[in-house]
Amino acid sequence: MSRIGRKPINIPAGVTATVDGSVVTVKGPKGTLTTKIHPNMTVKVEGNEILVTRPNDEKENKALHGTTRSIINNMVLGVTEGFKKELEVNGVGYRVQKQGSNLVMNLGFSHQVIVPEVPGITIECPTANKIVISGPDKQQVGQFAAEVREKRPPEPYKGKGIKYVDEHIRRKEGKAGKGAKK
Repeated sequence: MSRIGRKPINIPAGVTATVDGSVVTVKGPKGTLTTKIHPNMTVKVEGNEILVTRPNDEKENKALHGTTRSIINNMVLGVTEGFKKELEVNGVGYRVQKQGSNLVMNLGFSHQVIVPEVPGITIECPTANKIVISGPDKQQVGQFAAEVREKRPPEPYKGKGIKYVDEHIRRKEGKAGKGAKK
């Protein structure tokens, strides 16, 4: 049986979880999240725990069991603590700033790159080369961070571009590194 799927999800104080057919809604101090789960999975709220069960041991149901439990657990964590991704901008003249609800980035192009803030996502720029993206929905935070990084991904020669704070860029030698091979 799925070890992750078997584990009950604790509901902390201040959080309410409701199950309506195949729709799970979790409300907490940071917002409300709703997701539709696969019809094969059964979700029950018992006291201050959420339990996810599967009908049988078919391969698809085994895979869905742990996934469903993780999605619901991330919803509970999101409405209590929230999720955040930190991005770092490296490069001469590369800067980011927040103007109203837009993220304005100077990334070495002839124009500024402007990314509007999405509902449910908060963008902060503590310094000119750091972006902090936060929100209650883990998938939405990760997707938005990936879209911002995509505007100028880090290149391997000088390391210029937008990268995650914990990301390591594998560097390459330039043309001079080949040397005089004969």
